[in-house]
Amino acid sequence: MVKAEEVKRIIQAGKAAPEGKYQEYGVLVPLIETAEGCCVVLETRASTLKRQPGEISLPGGKKEKNETPLEAAIRETSEELSIPKTDISVFGPLDYLVTPFNYIIYPFVGEIKKERVGCIKAAPDEVDEVFTVPLDFFLETLPENYPVGIKVQIPRSFPFELIPNGEAYNWRSGTYPVYFYSYNGRIIWGITARILKNLADRLNGPKQEA
Repeated sequence: MVKAEEVKRIIQAGKAAPEGKYQEYGVLVPLIETAEGCCVVLETRASTLKRQPGEISLPGGKKEKNETPLEAAIRETSEELSIPKTDISVFGPLDYLVTPFNYIIYPFVGEIKKERVGCIKAAPDEVDEVFTVPLDFFLETLPENYPVGIKVQIPRSFPFELIPNGEAYNWRSGTYPVYFYSYNGRIIWGITARILKNLADRLNGPKQEA
């Protein structure tokens, strides 16, 4: 029979983590000092990619085995922008995102050495274009928010007879914010926009949503 003292030992020795199976990603918000001031480095994903081709994103990617999300963010930034890891300094984390799509995204904010302004190049297999947006744009601009609904989809094999009210059970639904920034004809949206909004909120306080 398990005793409370044994439960205490096991729980105190463990570490809390999201319950369930999730894919973990590390993302970097890379800042760089330019003639326009402090800017965010963004990418247009290669049109040949299977997922989100042609969309604007921040550098980052899936965490590999025995790698931390921060290490993944630095590795992917180095690969996608064709710069050495030593040219990247990390300031710290933003709020991490647990999405309804079984992803956990860990964003970090960092800086690329300003001497590398002219050396950043898009990795052709992953990135079509690299460009910058002044950080002030995100601090001064409130993104459009179009929440989407999240509903439970129940399989036919679900054992309704085991729950109160059966098929009439009142399942909860939710919403998921989808943000949009428009900058010089470019649309920055989705998780990328959400991360940048989180950065803006951290720097100058939350603004009233549109």
